[in-house]
Amino acid sequence: MNLTEILNTINLKLDATNGFLYGSFLIIVLIVAGIYFSYITRFVQFRMAFEALRVLVEKKDRYNRHHLTPFQALMISTASRVGIGNIAGISAALVAGGPGALFWMMAMAFFGAASAFAESMLAQIYKTKDNLGFKGGPAYYIKTGLKLPWLGAIFAVTLILTYAYGFNGLQSYTMTSAFEVYYDQLGADVKFADSSMPLAIGLILMAFAAIIFFSKGHVIGKISSYIVPFMAIAYVGLSFICVFMNLSEIPSVVKLILDSAFDFEAIFGGFAGSVIVIGIKRGLFSNEAGMGSAPNAAAAAHTSHPVKQGLVQAVAVFIDMTICIASGMLVLFSQTYITKQTGASGEILTALPLVQAAMREYYGNIGMHFTTVAVVLFAITSLIGNFYYAQANIKFLTKNKTIINAFKISAIIMIFIGAQMNLSLAWNFADVLMAAMATINIIAIFMLSRVVLKVLKDYESQRKAGLNPEFDPQKLGISDTTCWKKD
Repeated sequence: MNLTEILNTINLKLDATNGFLYGSFLIIVLIVAGIYFSYITRFVQFRMAFEALRVLVEKKDRYNRHHLTPFQALMISTASRVGIGNIAGISAALVAGGPGALFWMMAMAFFGAASAFAESMLAQIYKTKDNLGFKGGPAYYIKTGLKLPWLGAIFAVTLILTYAYGFNGLQSYTMTSAFEVYYDQLGADVKFADSSMPLAIGLILMAFAAIIFFSKGHVIGKISSYIVPFMAIAYVGLSFICVFMNLSEIPSVVKLILDSAFDFEAIFGGFAGSVIVIGIKRGLFSNEAGMGSAPNAAAAAHTSHPVKQGLVQAVAVFIDMTICIASGMLVLFSQTYITKQTGASGEILTALPLVQAAMREYYGNIGMHFTTVAVVLFAITSLIGNFYYAQANIKFLTKNKTIINAFKISAIIMIFIGAQMNLSLAWNFADVLMAAMATINIIAIFMLSRVVLKVLKDYESQRKAGLNPEFDPQKLGISDTTCWKKD
């Protein structure tokens, strides 16, 4: 058996494992977590929505240049959550599961925001400090809060492999492939994959990554705080303009979504590939609520109370889902979805080509160009956010600067490799690792749920007293919170 056959065999086994993990086990675990934390916090994600917005606009005079503001931490986590999947992934879900998938994605955001609140708040409670600001995340609260350093190390390794190598390689590949449509228009004899274009794009991405990855954490936060809002507002704005252009069609599209979402005969006839499973899966892995990734950014924020950053990160889930809804509506309101997705035009489109065709329908070639630019910006910010998560966890494992720099160089090289090839094996491998990562994190936040509830009640009592909440762990009987000790 040669190397190619061995890799194909491994890929098939990983694919089968993913079928089990994402078809039942992990989805059930994350759903239960979302419902549980929504219940014990009395739906904090909605009950304190206005409080979250207030925290976002707090004055910055408390922060030094190395500290991230709550808004910058929000943008880093949003940068990782919001990626190419919010454009191409949503249209693929609508094709595979039907319009009802959009309903179930929104349902998962409803509950998942509570999990995001809990994990991000815990990351703030158990964060640590170095000379460049704060750092933390699941690895840190597993080590300190649960007193299980070995499990924290396992979590850190799985996150690094998943985000720095698997997902960043895939983001690089997908972004590179977005330019294929332009290459094809040139009528070249050589295929895009065999041309020099992927090489050139890979080198440009490497140069960009080298500049960003070797910058300090607050620089990453500032870049994300500029790119992410512009990207999100522009894309959502254009998508909803398409909806307003078809106001008379809103009742029929809403009916189409609900009919598909509650077509129980079709659902239970093939549950594993049904609209519920596809919608929930797309929602879970788009907003990452409960997965253990966003807390790494949440821990870096400078704030007076952990609940503040928990609320901010719950907002990030809804930002992600707003973009998902925008993509879904853009497709569903287009004739492109009706004629090409159904095959009525003799051509079936899915994923990115479907979105590009829908945008072209409304805005001509400018719409297609805008979609390409959006894909590039989504991918770039995802590269930044994913690296930030991995860097926080490499620092958990070692303080050796040589090892940390070697990690940065390897992460940059992976981006170049990703631009050159279809990493299906890396995708399956990353999915299995992410499942392990999410399982460890969910167990941890369940075991620390009493701490979550205790700190939330403390915040609410201080707000009722008219105070700007200040966290005092000793008063609440919470130990080993090194960043919250009073001088």
